[in-house]
Amino acid sequence: MKAKAFDIRLFRKILRYTKPFKVRFYSVIAFAISLSVFAALRPYLLKLTVDKYIAPKDEQGLVLYISLMGIVLLLEVFSQFYFVYWANWLGQDIIRVIRLQLFKHFLQFKTTYFDTSPVGQLVTRSVSDIEQIARIFSQGLFMILSDLMKMAVVLIFMFYMNWRLTWIVIIAMPFLVYITRIFQRKMQVAFEEVRNQVAMMNTFVQERVTGMKIVQLFNREDIEYNKFKDINERHNTAWLKTILYNSIFFPIADIISSFCLGAVVIYGGFHILDGDKMTTFGDLFSYTMFIGLLFNPLRQIADKFNEMQMGMIAANRVFDILETDEWSEIDGTEEVPNLKGKITFQEVVFGYNAIEPVLHGLSFEVMPGETIAIVGATGAGKSTIINLMNRFYDIQAGHILLDDMDVKRFKLHELRRKMAVVLQDVFLFSDTIYQNITLGDPTISRETVQLAAQQIGIHDFIMSLPGGYDFDVKERGSVLSSGQRQLLAFLRAYVCNPQILILDEATSSIDTHSEELIQKATLTITKGRTSIVIAHRLATVVNADRILVLDKGKLVEQGTHDQLVAIENGWYRKLYMSQFTDEVVGE
Repeated sequence: MKAKAFDIRLFRKILRYTKPFKVRFYSVIAFAISLSVFAALRPYLLKLTVDKYIAPKDEQGLVLYISLMGIVLLLEVFSQFYFVYWANWLGQDIIRVIRLQLFKHFLQFKTTYFDTSPVGQLVTRSVSDIEQIARIFSQGLFMILSDLMKMAVVLIFMFYMNWRLTWIVIIAMPFLVYITRIFQRKMQVAFEEVRNQVAMMNTFVQERVTGMKIVQLFNREDIEYNKFKDINERHNTAWLKTILYNSIFFPIADIISSFCLGAVVIYGGFHILDGDKMTTFGDLFSYTMFIGLLFNPLRQIADKFNEMQMGMIAANRVFDILETDEWSEIDGTEEVPNLKGKITFQEVVFGYNAIEPVLHGLSFEVMPGETIAIVGATGAGKSTIINLMNRFYDIQAGHILLDDMDVKRFKLHELRRKMAVVLQDVFLFSDTIYQNITLGDPTISRETVQLAAQQIGIHDFIMSLPGGYDFDVKERGSVLSSGQRQLLAFLRAYVCNPQILILDEATSSIDTHSEELIQKATLTITKGRTSIVIAHRLATVVNADRILVLDKGKLVEQGTHDQLVAIENGWYRKLYMSQFTDEVVGE
């Protein structure tokens, strides 16, 4: 798709974010105007100084005008300072607002969006792309505006002083404008490629760093290195295009400027030698400055326009996410009352994609306070039930009811607050144990956490760690064992005091001691509340009030452990005997 040279519609979207900062926005414009006036005034004062006081040798007048030039210079410096400072300040405040808006938008997306979007790409949008938007204001829009106003004021002064010399400059300008335009188009395409390559690189590095253990375990270091080498090469090639275009443009711009200056000096010099009163030495002195003030901004506008284009490209990527509603979760309108805990699945059909259903008309009912276990082979749909109850995904057909009310009617925040889930893969943030348990909830005190830990039998384990509840678990809890992380997940669920508790493979892949602690914790936290226990290891679910057996998304059996084991050639019996035999052989 061919990118536009300048997208005015996108630019208007960006400008809308300046509304809360109107005073600063217009102040920057005012400083840009004053900066252009003071910049053009200095060469004019130089002309007057040369013609009226240096040539006639008027020392008193010379001192006066030099002082005046000094004052103008100080005013220009003052305007430059506030212009640059306030433009950057405005840009940072705008991206602060956009970044908050983007992150809030992420929080409202369905799980499906994160299933299909690379994490590295989302990080690029949230960090580097948004930072680039700030440059629209700090290095782009206001700088271009300031340069254009400076050029306009300079041309007014030049025509006022000597229109003949000014026309020489005017004739040279179209050549520079034409070259600048070509440069802008080439750079816009090049910068688009750069941003694409940056996003690809971030995605690749993020995934490999996260999965470094797998890379090393399977000896894929050389393979991944060569893949990164190719990505890095494409990134380097994309940047080299921008360097090439800059290397061509700026020398050509300097040559045009130098030729123009030479033509002015030659033309003006011959007129002075011929005794032409309309051209003075002051004109030549001032025009050497005026040409720089006119051509340098014109040359730099191309570079600043590139900065603005990069910001516009980044803004387009960010707005693509901000304006995407199809991935947003659909919230309900009903407050969630104090749930009794009744759960009903009625002919539920669901698939992560439309052509491959995972659940095929699944129906079951869980009574308040009942503990049920769901078992089945991998891919039977056990974990899918958890995702659907929390509305991470929406079903294609059927109904899911809580206390006989469809879950789609409940507000999502309220719905999820009534449930607690302990997942097999426990995620811990790089923070203290206390903060990982409460997740920043100010209503959960340290005393509440400690009491809950004592009740489920893990207080001593926590206190054995350096710092106790203030122990930093590092990124993803990497300094803890899987069993220890699982115990903290149980505590996190318990302190929430949920009406419905869900344990997903909570005792898989852990040591015997941790499993004993978790079994004790399970009995404590499931007492008096509706609980769903999902497990491959059937020894962990034999005490459930009822066991549901799933196969390929269908309910094939249900009953107590004793009832299901007694069924000849039953699904559960086969699963149980298979595991029992494996355990005996293992011993």
